Amino acid sequence: MTETPENIRGPVFRPAAEGYDDERTGFQRLATHRPDLIVGATGVDDVRAAVRHAAALGARVAVQAAGHGVNEPMDGGVLISTRRMTDVRADPAARTAWVEAGAPWAKVIEATAPHGLAPMSGSSPGVGAVPYTLGGGLGLMARKYGFAADHVRRLTMVTADGRVVEVTPDGEPDLFWALRGGAGGLGVVTGMEIGLLPVTQLYGGGLFFDVAEVPGVLEAWRHWTETVPEEMTSAVAMLPFPDLPMVPEALRGKYAAQVQIAFLGTEEEGRRLVEPLRDVGPRLRDTLREIRYTESAAVFDEPDQPHAFQSQNRLLRDLDPGLLATLPKTGGPSAPIMCVVQMRHLGGALARPPRVPSAVGHRAAAYSLNALSMVGPGQEEIARRLHHDVLAPFEDQALGRGINFGFGRLTEQEARTAFDPGDYDRLAELKARHDPNGMFHANYPISLDKRDQ
Repeated sequence: MTETPENIRGPVFRPAAEGYDDERTGFQRLATHRPDLIVGATGVDDVRAAVRHAAALGARVAVQAAGHGVNEPMDGGVLISTRRMTDVRADPAARTAWVEAGAPWAKVIEATAPHGLAPMSGSSPGVGAVPYTLGGGLGLMARKYGFAADHVRRLTMVTADGRVVEVTPDGEPDLFWALRGGAGGLGVVTGMEIGLLPVTQLYGGGLFFDVAEVPGVLEAWRHWTETVPEEMTSAVAMLPFPDLPMVPEALRGKYAAQVQIAFLGTEEEGRRLVEPLRDVGPRLRDTLREIRYTESAAVFDEPDQPHAFQSQNRLLRDLDPGLLATLPKTGGPSAPIMCVVQMRHLGGALARPPRVPSAVGHRAAAYSLNALSMVGPGQEEIARRLHHDVLAPFEDQALGRGINFGFGRLTEQEARTAFDPGDYDRLAELKARHDPNGMFHANYPISLDKRDQ
């Protein structure tokens, strides 16, 4: 691919050129695109020009913002990097915000907080707001307000023939359904308008327990989730902490359960609700406090340095307490590689259908279960087998998988399990209609075959 796209204002990169590797490399370092050409888009016009250029050459197109969720890397073709498209425009009167394709949640939070408003952002503010929302978006206020996709008002998208279309419930109802939860692959979404919420603070943080000393913490958390109101969104992650100076002293060398709390209410009420968890046993660390929404990263306190990782997940109709004891045995310190096992409490508003239907699947799930490992060279198969072993006891309770929380290649059959019956086929039909030549590289396989399955 030697031709240079015309009318591109942003930078263009080719293999071996300065900046090429930095531009194509995202937060997820296990799967990295290797395109023939990268367009550093600065706006809709650059995206349109890049798509038209690729169409003229018969080349494929992939899109990357922060690159947290790259599962299926693309070799060759054109990569459209949206990291320069970070404009956020808040409308406090309408309680909405317009968010460009490359804006991370941190920038959306920064733009909306001065107006006493907050977006449906997730545990990591560095994640791109648009790709997160295209996959559904399970955030800190999920049990009270649902999925991030439920709060989308409209989107703009560049189609395979280079047109810019506005996607709304009335103007493009099929695309509006598909883009909210279908995780893209039908075009290049260049921006979205989202509804905002009158939230300025929450009671949140983490309770850390030594799993060896408090082995009943998982069952205590599961039982506790059956008693809490929808204003309480929580998760628990089990992970081994290395014995290194940069780790808080209380956690060094421990296999800990980190209960993650985000409560939309007063500190007094939050303390009352969390008291049964504090009574489970001695805590290694307790960071729960009233925080401003601008500090929401403190709830999950996730690493913000890029790394290579791989994961699998399941959405569960229930969480059998008899199976919880298998998790630290399979994914704990004796595992062949480091493994983070996390469960999230779902239900509440997540279980209710949105006013306008979307492609988000398995709303009936009560919990999610995820196994994630940072991997080095040659460890991908080890991680795959480990994650299978962690999840296997829970398969009878599984409704399917979440499209946003799986990091690794999926087969078509595996991709189908991320959606409700019939929805994958509907997405495939829309793919065949809007991208008949398969130009747009999706993060999971979308069959263009019109097969009855």
